Amino acid sequence: MEENFMGLLDELNLGDALKGVLGQIEAAGLPATINAVLAKTQYHDLNGLVAALQKGGLNAQVQSWLGPRGNIPITEDQLKAVLGNAQAQDFARHLGLPVDATLKILAQYLPDIVDKASPDGVIRAK
Repeated sequence: MEENFMGLLDELNLGDALKGVLGQIEAAGLPATINAVLAKTQYHDLNGLVAALQKGGLNAQVQSWLGPRGNIPITEDQLKAVLGNAQAQDFARHLGLPVDATLKILAQYLPDIVDKASPDGVIRAK
């Protein structure tokens, strides 16, 4: 049934629009989900993860997220290099996703999540 529905949406050229809206809804809940996962890891919160990224060689990227200018992106490979296999697997397990998908989501959304959590350059605790 879902295939028929998605096929109909695609025929009506609504598939991408609907997927975009669903993606926005999912992205809106993502910061809370990531914070909940971080609470179960060695990082404890967004500040802990940001500190690890800075120590792991991604200071320029993190500073761009905290600052008023554009966010420098990160890649899945950069995240995996800093987190390590065990932590990447731990994140994935808590999210219920494969490791590759978890790293992709984190790489895509983490800059914006940190940016929004730090309007004055400092991450605000939630």
